[in-house]
Amino acid sequence: MLLSERSLALGESLTLAVTALASELKAKGEDIISFSAGEPDFDTPQIIKNAAIKAIEQGCSKYTVVSGMPQVLEAVQYKLKRDNKLSYETSEIITNVGAKHSLFECIECLINHGDEVIIPSPYWVSYPEMVKFAGGVPVFIEGKEENGFKITASELKQAITPKTKILILNSPSNPVGSVYSKEELQNIANVLKDTDIIVLSDEMYEKLVYDDVKFQAFAALSEDALQRSVTINGLSKCGAMPGWRFGYLASKNKDLIKAIKKMQGQSTSNICSIVQHAAIPALKGECDKDIEYMRQAFKNRRNVALKMLETVPKISVYKPQGAFYLFINISKIQKDSVEFCRLLLEKKKVAVVPGIGFGMDGYFRLSYATSDELIKQGIQRIKEFIMEF
Repeated sequence: MLLSERSLALGESLTLAVTALASELKAKGEDIISFSAGEPDFDTPQIIKNAAIKAIEQGCSKYTVVSGMPQVLEAVQYKLKRDNKLSYETSEIITNVGAKHSLFECIECLINHGDEVIIPSPYWVSYPEMVKFAGGVPVFIEGKEENGFKITASELKQAITPKTKILILNSPSNPVGSVYSKEELQNIANVLKDTDIIVLSDEMYEKLVYDDVKFQAFAALSEDALQRSVTINGLSKCGAMPGWRFGYLASKNKDLIKAIKKMQGQSTSNICSIVQHAAIPALKGECDKDIEYMRQAFKNRRNVALKMLETVPKISVYKPQGAFYLFINISKIQKDSVEFCRLLLEKKKVAVVPGIGFGMDGYFRLSYATSDELIKQGIQRIKEFIMEF
């Protein structure tokens, strides 16, 4: 069977691959501690479950409009207004099968062969693969560790060419957990004025921020920012609903919205009708207490992990302001992050994700979306491994 060139060019998601391997080894009885998963370990809030159960019992199992049923679009509209001070019409909103689906559809509908997409690195593993699949060219700007791995406005300006079509921003970020301030985003927005560059703003971790840091939606900066932005979000992280697959996008670009609706209509059609009903209470803020409990727990876990890692020689780690990851610099020990992570799994039964998957070798990503006890046990094993290295 002959496969398409673009399918053969796709790289495997390292995060999913490591998570799958860890699960496989654990199922075989090995004592694996996995820090690879990019999902909350907390259960979905009961109010969301109840909404899903009610929808099932009431027979809400039919097709809906491709973009989503009116009630869920109104709930997204309400959320964006309440949380982000963004005003969108429901016709400017589309629900998707997770925010990954939102990103994929945007890139597919925007990118022609040879178009450039600027991606700050380290980046979420799927960004460049989506761009390449669409025939685009990823252009990476390396964020400096001393700047929280964030890019600056001057670095962005230097990377822009006549072929630049999109800038992908992710704040709070995966894999680092850095958060762009309002001033930093405004400086970036100023660089983009008088260009046709579209910003895909991935805001999945917006409610998981720490140390009095304030989240800033890019589209809320100005009218110019609003007009050039696609706001992308979902409930996998901040709603503890990863397996439910609820994402959404919002844009003032009527042509883009029309194109995405056509594409989705010819691929997935509407997302699961039961999930749409379940998402409404989360979007309306009815489980804010659950999210705040989860946020506090992640903050405490971050602090526990950082304190333990301070005692580990030859490494450095950026203190994240958001999300639930640590991005650990091991370049003084081993620049080959795949080899380091392979040996760590083999010798100490600890699964982490190599930094090369995020565009930065000499690092690994550790997810602290797990229990305090496993964090302590796992980091102790990492310390022992490094001491023996």
